[in-house]
Amino acid sequence: MLSRRSAQLAYRLLTSTYRPALQPRLPVQQSGRLISHSTVDPAEVRKFQALASKWWDERGEFGALHAMNDLRVPFIRDNLLSVHSARQMGSPLSGLRVLDVGCGGGLLTEPLARLGADVLGIDPVQDSVRIAELHLSHDPALCGRVRYRACSLEELADEDEQEEEGFHAVVASEVLEHLADLETFIQCCHHVLKPGGSLFVTTINRTQMSYILGIIAAEQVLRIVPRGTHDWEKFISPVELETLLESTGFSVECIRGMLYNPVSGAWSWQQSTAINYALHALKRREEPQSDRVESESEDEAASRSTA
Repeated sequence: MLSRRSAQLAYRLLTSTYRPALQPRLPVQQSGRLISHSTVDPAEVRKFQALASKWWDERGEFGALHAMNDLRVPFIRDNLLSVHSARQMGSPLSGLRVLDVGCGGGLLTEPLARLGADVLGIDPVQDSVRIAELHLSHDPALCGRVRYRACSLEELADEDEQEEEGFHAVVASEVLEHLADLETFIQCCHHVLKPGGSLFVTTINRTQMSYILGIIAAEQVLRIVPRGTHDWEKFISPVELETLLESTGFSVECIRGMLYNPVSGAWSWQQSTAINYALHALKRREEPQSDRVESESEDEAASRSTA
C-alpha cells in the first residue's frame, strides 16, 4: 500500500520545474512501432484481457482513468459544442454520433451517452466488451444510446455503412500508446469521420520525464497502474502527432497538458505537455470537386488571356 509520504514526494517531483528536451520530428515508424497495417498489438490485448474484470473498480488499476473523466468529458463536450450548437437542454450532445475507440469497460462511453450522444464503443478485447455491456445493463436509460462491439478500428473502417454515415467525433483516450501501427490508426480515424468531424486524443508524451514518472514512478514505485502497462518507445510527442495528423487531412485545434496528482487522485490542466496531454483536431472539409474544376478553368482562361 502506498504511504501518503511517498505519494507526496512523488507529487513534488511531478510539479517541480521541468523543461523537456525538444522532440525531433521523427517519422512514426522510427519510434517503437512497426508499420504493420494492423492497429492491434497482440501483446497489448493480452495485458488488458487479464485486467478486464477490474474496469469498474474505482480504487483499482483503472482508478486514474475514472478520475480522468473530470477533465476529458468536459474537454470533449466543450469542443464539440464549439462546432455544433447544443441540440437539447440537458442533453447538449443530442443527435451526435460518437465513436469511442478502445472503450475498455465503457468508462468514457457511458458519460458521453449521458450528455445525449449516440455512442458506439469498440475494443478488440472481447472480455472488456462483455464487462461494458454488463455495466450498461444496469442503466436502462442509456441502453438506447450506447452500443458495443468487439472489433478493431480498421475492421470498422472497412464496412461500407460507416463510409456513408460517418461519425461526428472519434475519441481515442489512452489508446495511442498501446497501438501496433499509429499511422494506419490515424488514417482509419479520418476515414470514419464526417467532413468537419472531431478527433479527440489523450495520450503520453515521449520525454525523459514521462519515463521517470509514467513508468518508473507510476508502475514500479507507486503502482498506480500495473507494471508493464506502458512501453515508453510507443509514446508520441505532440509535435510528432500534430505532424502526422496534418499530413492525414486533419487540422489540430488545441493541445493541453494534463497532470495526475497521486495524493488527491485528481487530474488538472497544465501548461506543460511533458507527461500527459489532450488534443482536439478537425477533419478538414474537402473543397467540392465542381468548385475545383471551375477554379482551374478560370485559371486556365486567365493564363490564355495574358499569353
